[in-house]
Amino acid sequence: MAVREIRLFGDPVLNTVCEPITSIDAGVRALVEDLCDTVAFDGRAGLAATQIGRTQRAFSLHLDGRVSYILNPEIVELTGDPVPTGEGCLSVPELWFEVLRYPSATVRGIDLDGAEVVISGEGLTAQALQHECDHLDGKLYISRLDREARGEAMRQIRDSRWF
Repeated sequence: MAVREIRLFGDPVLNTVCEPITSIDAGVRALVEDLCDTVAFDGRAGLAATQIGRTQRAFSLHLDGRVSYILNPEIVELTGDPVPTGEGCLSVPELWFEVLRYPSATVRGIDLDGAEVVISGEGLTAQALQHECDHLDGKLYISRLDREARGEAMRQIRDSRWF
């Protein structure tokens, strides 16, 4: 369909808890195409619906050279002890902070045919699954930072060219 503009920090849609998809129609199919088209660039690991202004529970991934998607994703398992992980976000460009993330994650949802999809992974995959599910719950990764780091993130945002 189209590559969509990425919504940036300050846009209220990024704080929206997404609604589950109850019917797979042409609008949902178009959303999936837009998510996949928009994530399919070097340096983009994942993209949630809120980041393109939509409030349905869906995200796309671009990992290991492969683009995929999932509808109604829910984290069903997180394993290991959370570890500091360098993280950035398309909606908060140019910033990079350490965030505590579980080293292994499993997400369950559905595809466009309504069939169950399970995505599991470690490392970047686990991080992306957690990051994108946070987006669908109305959270940006900077909300997971400790007070000092969050203050520094806000300073960098205020000083950025894009804000």
